[in-house]
Amino acid sequence: MLTAAVTVGAAAVPAAAHLPGRALPAIEGPTLPANDLEALLSLTGGQIVQSFGVATRAPEPPLRPVPRADCGPGSRPLQGEIQGRVSRADLDAPEAARGYTCNVSPLGRYPTAGGFRTWRYVDPAGHECAFYDTSLPAPANVVSVAAGPTPGVVVLDMSDPRQPKRTALLTTLAMLAPHESLNLNARRGLLAAVVGNGLTLPGSMAIYDVATDCRRPRLLAEMPTAYGHESGFAPDGNTFWIAGGGGEVIAVDVRDPRVPRTVWRGVLYSHGLNLSDDGRTLFHTDPINGNLGILDVSEVQDRRPDPTVRQLSRITWDTVSVPQNTVPLTIRGRRYLLEFDEFAFRFNPPTVANRAGAARLIDIEDPRAPRVTSNLRLEANMPETRAKLLADPVALPLAFGYAAHYCAAPREVDPVIVACSFINSGLRVFDVRDPENPREVAYYVAPEGGEGLAATTPGNLALSQPAFDPVRREVWYTDATSGFHALRLDERAWPADPPPARCVSQRTVTITLPRHYASARVTYLGRRARVTRTRGRLRARIDLRGQPVRTVTVRVTGRSKAGTAVRQTRRFLTCRGRG
Repeated sequence: MLTAAVTVGAAAVPAAAHLPGRALPAIEGPTLPANDLEALLSLTGGQIVQSFGVATRAPEPPLRPVPRADCGPGSRPLQGEIQGRVSRADLDAPEAARGYTCNVSPLGRYPTAGGFRTWRYVDPAGHECAFYDTSLPAPANVVSVAAGPTPGVVVLDMSDPRQPKRTALLTTLAMLAPHESLNLNARRGLLAAVVGNGLTLPGSMAIYDVATDCRRPRLLAEMPTAYGHESGFAPDGNTFWIAGGGGEVIAVDVRDPRVPRTVWRGVLYSHGLNLSDDGRTLFHTDPINGNLGILDVSEVQDRRPDPTVRQLSRITWDTVSVPQNTVPLTIRGRRYLLEFDEFAFRFNPPTVANRAGAARLIDIEDPRAPRVTSNLRLEANMPETRAKLLADPVALPLAFGYAAHYCAAPREVDPVIVACSFINSGLRVFDVRDPENPREVAYYVAPEGGEGLAATTPGNLALSQPAFDPVRREVWYTDATSGFHALRLDERAWPADPPPARCVSQRTVTITLPRHYASARVTYLGRRARVTRTRGRLRARIDLRGQPVRTVTVRVTGRSKAGTAVRQTRRFLTCRGRG
């Protein structure tokens, strides 16, 4: 294991070895809950938690819900007056037995209750698979929806999405109770998780090969770990990042997945983790202090001896609840994070109120000065409206309902849509082609029923990260009461890209580099872009005219004003559906 440090500004904080119960030098907050679902019982008491510096309040637009979806022919929409509400009358109506739909058609279903993450993967032989955890019913979760055993991670053969077939159950310790850590690296065909619950459990990490035959994953290694809750994979598949409530983030080298080894560990409380395309920037959410940190982890990615992690920025926003995770996106050539909060309360300061954090798009074109571009929230998530819905049936206490939990996108560059699990509001789909004005375009509220005791709880409990098949316009996700669902979106909700033969790009893009760049070299398609300085910022014009439909990689290398090497990678889709 290499030693490490985290720096904030000019100050460096030595990274700590694992010391159970160790007090972290920061602000005092409420006791970290033994489980996310136990949180409301734990908003008293004191525990020292870590936050690197005070978060800056990011600029943000006025708070408002997105425009409602316009449900087309064949839809079975909810009839209520409030967007996102699922009332007792809705659940008791005969229509509920088929589920409520808007611009979406149910394809297939598997009844084993889901948990927190769903993944889709096609192996080199062409086998199409789904992986999903069943963490929510796990007794290791301390407070469990079903209070019963978890079967492990479910592996489905999705060659016919109308008839998902279970081909395997992964039952190593990490797969029996992965909480939100189940993660896939499609580039290398690796599936990994760590033992976790709401607090984090000590235990082990497990990593599987799914490239050989995704229908029958093959265990490659298990490794003891200190904490587990969530995780992140570097896009190259060489580093598996572990986040947990014990005040540490751990980087594990999996270049040889049969011999994983820890290469960095730092004193940092983190919920979800995600990384930039080049693996050099880490986006992490602090659920206790309610903020988002952007960290330079290039020295870890490069396997430098004694690596240092540097904080680029840390922000918060007005309606923050419990920040969950992020998805990096590029829309119209500009970089964003899709950030999503879970539930409708805060830990620090302890607040039980109608504060549904929901989701938002954050502009990170300058990672040192992020700003909230827009909010993705429903009418039922608005504080004044949510307070009127306290009597509605929900599977969990209302502080968890009418809120968001996980979001995902079908691709990083110009994704067109994103989909989010909005707990008792079901799965919600948003058009993000205009990042400043997202709008709802589809939703699905699943019918009740599934396997086990969880199926007897009222309404939906949609908590999982969705997965996508862009070619067939399919979205897959799980509900903790009714199981795995494969859905197909109408083309009006998810417009198709133009055929490659008809798509000739007319795009030119000007990229603006961060303020701390002193010099830069920008290359793409084997050519070098001209870099100019305007109003103190370096800019480069990327000419994609005449290109067929493709993703173009733009590489930037240079020097910062402090003299350190800087590097970043951006990707642009040549055609965005206009031909």
